[in-house]
Amino acid sequence: MTSKTEYLGDLRVKSTHLKSGDSFLTDAPTDNHGKGEAFSPTDTVATALGSCMLTTMAIKAEGKGIDLTGTTIEITKTMAADPRRISHIKAVVNFTQNYSAKEKALLERSAIHCPVNKSLHPDMEREISFSYPE
Repeated sequence: MTSKTEYLGDLRVKSTHLKSGDSFLTDAPTDNHGKGEAFSPTDTVATALGSCMLTTMAIKAEGKGIDLTGTTIEITKTMAADPRRISHIKAVVNFTQNYSAKEKALLERSAIHCPVNKSLHPDMEREISFSYPE
């Protein structure tokens, strides 16, 4: 098993990573009967894309001596109805330093080919952009 998920009541769920014991809470969003006091389950999907992109880039960067410290990704998730689902995820990767054209290509290709991005339904629109300081 990878994780255990437990319903705590009041539309709140606790998920625990079994190997580390680390856990996080999710709440139903305010637009779907919830309080929105924590990530919603769909927020975690969108956020997982950003986390996976950063992790995959960091793995490639480490082997090439590229420092990604401080790099962030701003995630915007858009929901659709009927059926309720994530229809669009916008991810803006903000680097803290500039890189050579070859390094940029390596990082961007790594991000786009991360396992989470490859696992999302093809009907879900993704808008991924990369921002470098001038």
